[in-house]
Amino acid sequence: MKRTLMIVRIYSRLLVFLLLIVAFSCSAKNDRIMTVKGWIDASETGTTLTHEHIMIDWIGADSTGYQRWNKDSVVKRMLPFFQEIAGYGCRTFIDCTPDYLGRDPLVDKRLSELSGLNIIISTGYYGDMDDKYVPRHAWTETSEQLAKRWLTEWNEGIDESGIRPGIIKIAVRRDTILSELHAKIVEAAALTHLESGLTIVSHTGPGERAFEQLEILKKHGVSPEAFVWTHAQGGSMEDQIRAAKEGAWISLDNVTSDTARIRQYTGMLINLKKNNLLNKALLSHDSGWYTVGEKGGGSIRPYTDIFNYLLPELRKKGFTDEDITLIMEKNPQEAYSVKIRKI
Repeated sequence: MKRTLMIVRIYSRLLVFLLLIVAFSCSAKNDRIMTVKGWIDASETGTTLTHEHIMIDWIGADSTGYQRWNKDSVVKRMLPFFQEIAGYGCRTFIDCTPDYLGRDPLVDKRLSELSGLNIIISTGYYGDMDDKYVPRHAWTETSEQLAKRWLTEWNEGIDESGIRPGIIKIAVRRDTILSELHAKIVEAAALTHLESGLTIVSHTGPGERAFEQLEILKKHGVSPEAFVWTHAQGGSMEDQIRAAKEGAWISLDNVTSDTARIRQYTGMLINLKKNNLLNKALLSHDSGWYTVGEKGGGSIRPYTDIFNYLLPELRKKGFTDEDITLIMEKNPQEAYSVKIRKI
């Protein structure tokens, strides 16, 4: 009898031990996303707007800074817009404003706390618009030095806030081949990804610019799955299919209530679905925002047209609830999970 009890105890302890190992293993495999309030499981993000803005300062990299705005005024002005989308079921908001263009981690964190939304902030530099928002050091520093700056924000937090970025946001000029500076910014993003696992979100436009960037990433061993082709609506549907087949994320931004644009985006999503690539689609408004220097932040476009216009149109065209969940929830969870993606 004693021997039987001993055996039972041993097996019970072994079972508990094995269950602990399985639980730890499952927990360790969970994808995670970095928000302004810290890590969350990707499964907690829910409906996500993947490319929006809270605040923009158009004055230029040589003049912008926290002294240019009052944090409390920005939060007070923007909070109702966040409360509004929370009412639509939105749970996560990605602020794609990089450094030197009006990024403020403390504003983002306060809005997250007050609205209950997960907010993700970015590191990186914005190279479009005649490089007005690229700091001077970017011309003389190497891609390794730029990556080191961005990795410092990842490892230590932005400035002295302790708030860590959840994506790398860059931008390239869309109407010409990549300049030496822009190629360097893309290379710096590749190096930063390989050390951090942060997804690269690039303001791009035409397919030619997307594929130029993908070649740079692949040269450094970074998988296209780490790359979000922002403003992919500026490319052809053929290029969207090609990029998606390579693994890149197809981000259709600038959604508005305009009927022609709703038809355009619906057609692109139908094409992705027809090619079994709806699992690579992302949607957002590229909307907002509080404009620094304008009275009361200027005119702000709400973040609601996807919910009011595009999703109803998709449903009319036969998109199921599962399709909508894939686009608005599951794809962002996969696209923005922090993990190193190598070829």
